[in-house]
Order: sequence, then C-alpha cells, then structure tokens
Amino acid sequence: MNTTTDQNKNRIVPIIMMIALFGMISFVTNLAAPMGQVLKEQFGVSNSLGLLGNLANFIAYAVMGIPGGMLLQRVGYKKTALIAIAVGFIGVLVQFLSGHSPQESAFVIYLLGAFIAGFSMCLLNTVVNPMLNTLGGGGNKGNQLIQVGGSFNSVMATFTPAFVGILIGEAAKANIKDVFPVMYIAMAVFAVVFFVMMAVRIPEPHATKTKEPMGKLMSGALKFRHFVLGAIAIFVYVGVEVGTPGVMILWLSDTPVGKTTAGFVAGIYWLFMLAGRLIGASLGSKISSKAMLSTASLVGLLLILAAIFSPTTIEVTFPAFTSEGGLSFGLVQIPINAMFMVLVGFCTSIMWGSIFNLAVEGLGKFTPAATGIFMTLVCGGGILPWIQGGIADSVSYLASYWVIAIGLAYLLFYALVGSKNVTTGVSVTDEEVPVDTASLSAPVEE
Repeated sequence: MNTTTDQNKNRIVPIIMMIALFGMISFVTNLAAPMGQVLKEQFGVSNSLGLLGNLANFIAYAVMGIPGGMLLQRVGYKKTALIAIAVGFIGVLVQFLSGHSPQESAFVIYLLGAFIAGFSMCLLNTVVNPMLNTLGGGGNKGNQLIQVGGSFNSVMATFTPAFVGILIGEAAKANIKDVFPVMYIAMAVFAVVFFVMMAVRIPEPHATKTKEPMGKLMSGALKFRHFVLGAIAIFVYVGVEVGTPGVMILWLSDTPVGKTTAGFVAGIYWLFMLAGRLIGASLGSKISSKAMLSTASLVGLLLILAAIFSPTTIEVTFPAFTSEGGLSFGLVQIPINAMFMVLVGFCTSIMWGSIFNLAVEGLGKFTPAATGIFMTLVCGGGILPWIQGGIADSVSYLASYWVIAIGLAYLLFYALVGSKNVTTGVSVTDEEVPVDTASLSAPVEE
C-alpha cells in the first residue's frame, strides 16, 4: 500500500511536466498565426508572406510525421519526448535570435525557427497522450489526465493570440522583439521540463508490435476508401481550424478594431473550442461520430456563409481588451462577421475525434499506420491558411473564407457519404485469410 502511494507521489512531478507539454503544443503552434501580423508590419510583406511562418510550422508535420513514428519505435517514448523538447527549445531560440538579426536576414531566420519548432510539435503530439495515460495508470484515470491535459492545451491556445495582441497592440509598427516575452516563457518551460524529465523515471507506455513492416501497413491502410477520404478530411479540418481565427486576426488588425482586440477575439475562438470539447465529451457516448461531424460541419458552413455575406457595417458588442488610451478591458464593437467566425470554434472542437473514429473504423492492424498518415496531413493547418492569405491579398479577407466554406462542405460530404466503409477482401488481422472489412465495422447510428 505504501509502495503504491510512493509511486503515485513520485509521478506527480512528471504528470505536471506532461500537462505543461500539452499546453506548450498549442502555445508554440498558436504563436505562428498572430506572428503573421508582426511579420507584415516589420517587413512590409503581404498576408500570404506573413503566413509563411504558420506554413513553415505545419509543413514540418509533412516532413516529420512518419519519421517521427519511426524514431519513437527506435528509441522509445521518453527519449523521443526529450528530443522533441530540445528541438522545441532550439526552434523558439532561433525565432528569438531573428529579433536580433539584421533586417535583411531576420525574416528567413524566423521562418527557419518556426520550421524547427514545428518538428518539435509533431514529435510531442506523438508522445504526450500515451505518456500521460501511462503516468495515470491507464484506464479511466489515465483518460482523465488526458482530458486535463487537453483542457490545458485549449487554455493556452486561448491565451497565446490574446497575449500577442496585447504585446503588439500599442506598437505603431510591430516588431519581433515585441513578442519576446512569449518566447521567454516557451524557452523557460521547455528548459524546466527537459531537466525534470531527465531526472525522473517515467514508465514506457506499452507499444504494440506488429508482424509486418510499417510501409506495408501504410499501403494496406490506403486500400480503404473511407480512410483515404478521412485522411483528406484531417488535412482539411486542421486548415479550417487554424485558418478561421488566423486570417480573422489579420483582417481585424487592419480595421479600426485594432490588434489588441483582434488577438483577444481570436483567443475567444479557441475558448469556444474548449467549451465545445467539454460538451462533446459529455455527449460522445450518446451521439455517433457521424452525427456529430455532420451536424458540426453543417452548422460551421452556415456560420461561415453568414460571415461572408453579412455587411461589415453591422456591428455587435463584444467583451474584449482594447489598447485605445492605454490597455483596458470593456465592451467593444466588432463586425458581426467576426462573431460568426468565432462561433465556428464550437463546431471545430469535436471534429478531430469524429473524423478519426470514422476513418479508422474497420482498419484493424492498419490503425497504427493510419495514425502516422494522419499526423503527416496535419500540414493542412499551414497550407489552407496560406492559400487564404493569397486570396485575401488578391481579392479580400472575406472572400478568402470561401476556402473555409469549401473545406466545411467537404467535411459534411465525408460525414454523410465518404465515411462509409465499402472496402472488401483485405485482411485486417494477422491471419492470412482475407475478410470483408466492411462487415467488421461497428454499426454507426444514423
């Protein structure tokens, strides 16, 4: 009994460190989009070029998604986590150094730092869930810790754009140096977590060994139509999730609303995602993934269409920070279009889990390989907002949200039609006898 108590006490510090890493994933990732406004002002670049930092951060997933899984298999969870933390520190450090670099080279150095940080976020996304689950002892308690970590992740996602907005709000021309406090926090957390994890013993999560090479499993997963369409849905979903608030910051910053309020409004989008996840978790056992995804996609699509077609002259009252006459909190006027965009956060909050559940249904032994492919396609979070930025430059900010509308329409199609498992004749077990995998799928409630 005492031994169990001692083990639980010994795991408190590593649990806190892992929850901190949950927060750092969104803290560092969500720095990239609001930094687009900083890059625009410091270097006089367009919206699409301003979003290159966000693109660099997410393209790292395309490069590291599959190799990251191989690294995990080779060195284990703890060493992979330590490598990810060290790489994250270096990535943020390079971004920090870009603020001290000559103007002609600072832009490229910042992009390099964002790319390196993206490697870290990809690796951390691979290890934090199973490690925190293991530290919690698995089962309900492990899942409970993951929910705590996920909630802290959403809190930090809310904090980052709001904090950046406050830091750059009063600057006539924003500069990378204005955002140094965010980078100090990131580097400090990475450093503390690295040395603590070096010093403590953390049990390795159980990793299922497969009899077939990963390459063969990946090619097997790609034989399933509903998985291929689901992988595209993940690409689209992350782009929708990131692009909706990311481009909104750029738009509102170029209006009388101002940069401080723009950052805070974007932060509320992520706060609504937290609320949506909590609601979704409570309803998850009662509503099918198909019903959740189709409803969220349809409502999100209607909200985005409302944002595109509503006159920007119609304004609503919104509680937010403002930098007019000094930093203060109160009621401000924002275009109703922005309110519709913020409400999309409720819709995107439950999409990842729903898409994942639908896409891996009936995959059996191919599921781990499918997860690796999913991680690679998170790069959509950089590509779609970048396309939005280009449309915003050539047409208008609101016109760029047709990218989001098309993405949500595809997610609605996937929920209603594309998610059906129609593949037959592929073995999903270690046995060599082919089976009808469509019949193995758990029934989905209509």
